[in-house]
Amino acid sequence: MSEPAPSPAGGALYLRAKRLLDVVAAAAGLALASPLLAAAAGAIRAESPGPVLYRQLRVGLDGETFEMLKLRTMIPDAEFVGAGLAVQEGDPRITRVGALLRRLSLDELPNLLNILRGEMSLVGPRPTIPVQVAQYSERQRARLTVKPGLTGWAQVHGRASLPWSTRIELDLEYVTRRSLALDLRIIARTVALVLGGRGLYKGASGGWGR
Repeated sequence: MSEPAPSPAGGALYLRAKRLLDVVAAAAGLALASPLLAAAAGAIRAESPGPVLYRQLRVGLDGETFEMLKLRTMIPDAEFVGAGLAVQEGDPRITRVGALLRRLSLDELPNLLNILRGEMSLVGPRPTIPVQVAQYSERQRARLTVKPGLTGWAQVHGRASLPWSTRIELDLEYVTRRSLALDLRIIARTVALVLGGRGLYKGASGGWGR
């Protein structure tokens, strides 16, 4: 007999407060980061041909798909050459500018637009691609009962360096425990993690890439 799917915690008041935090923080973040985004866009264009933004179909709340935005850090169409979706440290598909953007997690800044559009939240399970979701068990699909996040419980426990099964379990734990206090704790730990630059790549035991 399979385990029952966990139910999301948090009531209507929490969801309203979470959305308010998302909108205020994302708008402020984009305003403050606009000069940085402009500089990054110029550096990306100067180093290699191709678009500044990388767009990928991801699965969000209730299984709905959306186009997630990131700064491009690899050669165009990188997912179709080499290791495909898996990204390792020193991957030759990563550009020099891209390596710096990844190291500082600046490539994720366009996710703030996804947050403003209501497709993502500041905190939640990282959104994954349809081929990954197709492999979920019924219990694991509970990961889709909350909005995906810019950062999450799995991210502050090791990010891409964790085995995929471990990452899903941590995300399911977040689903059942989420609260404004936990969200703020995750955001604080994310800042420390980004400054340390740990867990960016999957390594020997990690799961799917970012």
